[in-house]
Amino acid sequence: MPTRDKESYSIHSVDNALAVLEALCDEPGDVQISRLSEKLGMNKTSVFRLLATFENRGYVEREEQTGRYRLGLSAYEVGQKLISRMTMLRQARPVMERLARECDEAVYLALRRDDELLFLDMVDTPQQVKIISLVGKRYPLSEIAAGSVILAHSPTEQPLSRELAEIHRRGWASGHDVLGEGIACLSVPLFNGEGTVPASLSFLGPDFRLDEQRLRDNFLPPLREAGQTISSKLGFLGSYLNS
Repeated sequence: MPTRDKESYSIHSVDNALAVLEALCDEPGDVQISRLSEKLGMNKTSVFRLLATFENRGYVEREEQTGRYRLGLSAYEVGQKLISRMTMLRQARPVMERLARECDEAVYLALRRDDELLFLDMVDTPQQVKIISLVGKRYPLSEIAAGSVILAHSPTEQPLSRELAEIHRRGWASGHDVLGEGIACLSVPLFNGEGTVPASLSFLGPDFRLDEQRLRDNFLPPLREAGQTISSKLGFLGSYLNS
């Protein structure tokens, strides 16, 4: 094949589609077509058609009430192929694998994204009875243990609620049936080098194996140890949960 300048291979429609997707990524929240049209210098009809195509493939979601757009789960799924390069995942993965082998339950790494929690990675259990993978799923931060433990250790101008204050005091959170009937979750915070909590580490599994007593007696000690190890790898120099 003869050598040609890269620009000569460029497909204009594809270039426009990627420009729309990148512009959507740059926005801090949901965005209207008019905003994207103005930002990109494209007419609204073209932007709408591109967004509709992305929506059909799951790369974009449309809020019915406002007509605004945001990234969809397919975009996150593509991102999953690159997360192995992320510092947090590189540091956490070996610890998660050891923890899963030691305790024979699924271990999850979850990351805060504004007011939501994204399950970023997991090491599965060989147990026959287990929950379907939640990797790539997002949930309201305040509704599940893996998010509450982040909120409880995050700076805030308002006093913590009684529940979050208790989670902060003891350094862990647990929940049952929130992610689905019969699903139990035990979570600890992960600190970074700045002393903030961008993520959490959790056990997730059926509650007949993860009842409250076993969570505290058998699973909490190794989970806290793993949380401390990952936090140290992320540059945290403080005392992990006053331990």
